[in-house]
Amino acid sequence: MNNNNVTGMLDTIIIGGGQAGLTVGHHLKKQQRNFLILDANPRTGDAWRQRWDSLRVFTPAKYDGLPGEPFPADPLSFPTKDEVAGYLEGYAERNALPVLHGTRVERLWREGGHFIAAAADGRRWEARNAVVATGVSQTPKVPGFATDLAPSTVQLHSAAYRNPGQLQDGSVLVVGLGNSGAEIAFEVSRTHPTTVAGKPGGELPVKHGRAAARYVLPVVRFLGLHVLNLNTPVGRKVAPAFKAHAAPLIRTKTKDLAAAGVRLVPRVTGVEDGKPVLADGTRLDVANVIWCTGFRDDFSWIDPDLLVDGELPRQHRGVALDTPGLFFLGQEFLYAAASATLPGAGRDARYLAGKIPSLGRIDVLPMRQ
Repeated sequence: MNNNNVTGMLDTIIIGGGQAGLTVGHHLKKQQRNFLILDANPRTGDAWRQRWDSLRVFTPAKYDGLPGEPFPADPLSFPTKDEVAGYLEGYAERNALPVLHGTRVERLWREGGHFIAAAADGRRWEARNAVVATGVSQTPKVPGFATDLAPSTVQLHSAAYRNPGQLQDGSVLVVGLGNSGAEIAFEVSRTHPTTVAGKPGGELPVKHGRAAARYVLPVVRFLGLHVLNLNTPVGRKVAPAFKAHAAPLIRTKTKDLAAAGVRLVPRVTGVEDGKPVLADGTRLDVANVIWCTGFRDDFSWIDPDLLVDGELPRQHRGVALDTPGLFFLGQEFLYAAASATLPGAGRDARYLAGKIPSLGRIDVLPMRQ
């Protein structure tokens, strides 16, 4: 192959510079491995900065630190999304991790026993191993009938929502009653008449807060790491439903929404005359719609030969079973219920780093801009 645009043979390419990519990078650096992290965002932590303004994590700070560095906050507090972003950026800098920003990989394939990652501007990197650590919030899911809403309706997916100032006067319909839908509906209800369409996938049976951080969430964390995983019968049983349905409501519950004046209605099934239609046939006249309908994995940039019908190949704890040198990290229930969370990133990355073959203990190659 033509090596003119390749930095040289790397031990490992890590695609994705969020908590998953940084954590596996931390472990590889401890092993003195030759690797590079490719991040599509301009700054480390931007995936968090781009979420809605009031977002806070559900796990207390005592569980939000990455390997070797506790989260710098009250252990029982729940960090904001900007605090998480700042922590990740500082973590990469303090650990001198080789992150190349503004680099979106548009193609990954295997050639001659090695992996090639290519960016749109022609840059390419060759490595013996490739770790796909792009996370779960990749491509927003919006139903096809969304295009039939009246042009006067303001539409946003939760990925684009920042605050109620983006909405026009009038009522708001939030579609989807997962945690994002509940939190956003609760916020916009302070300024707009608000309706939520959907059914929650359960609710945490205790009040979220400092007391829960001290007594309840440690149990939830233990279950998410050590019980609900693919090595246990119960974990294998719940994994498909866990990935297919919204997680239980954690901080904002249906009773909180009702107390705030939010109306709960059945799911949206379509659009008629420019208006959303519910499962019971009701048509809603709303000025704004916020789609809290989740995300889908987008592996279209990965060579189809490395996947199975466009989805994750056969894998165990992120190790591709049919393609030596290919690894995945940070996906929903990759190994455990906590795999896509801050607390779950460390364990999955530590395991994966121990499975990545080495070219030898050599210095990290200089990054080519």
